Amino acid sequence: MPKGYIIARVSVDDADSYAEYARGAFKAMGIYGARILARGGRSEALEGEARQRNVILEFDSYEQAKKYFNSPEYQAARKHRVNGSKGEFVLVEGFDGEQPGGVT
Repeated sequence: MPKGYIIARVSVDDADSYAEYARGAFKAMGIYGARILARGGRSEALEGEARQRNVILEFDSYEQAKKYFNSPEYQAARKHRVNGSKGEFVLVEGFDGEQPGGVT
């Protein structure tokens, strides 16, 4: 089964609210089995708008990632983020190794 990934790109306007969000989101990550592949660190926009915070979370499945995002634990944390930041969050299904035409 392919893994699920949540990719977040965020510009923070209110650092205190975002810190509260991050604490709650981190707790939810533990509950739903998220693995942090990237969080903060060096980044640069190669195309499009740059964001201050870039995060990639890996889950055992697409469904588990969706369950995390929609969970009461994450949604409680999210309330601290929505008014103090702007960004994009996407859920992506991982590549299963099969290419069209049998090319891997």
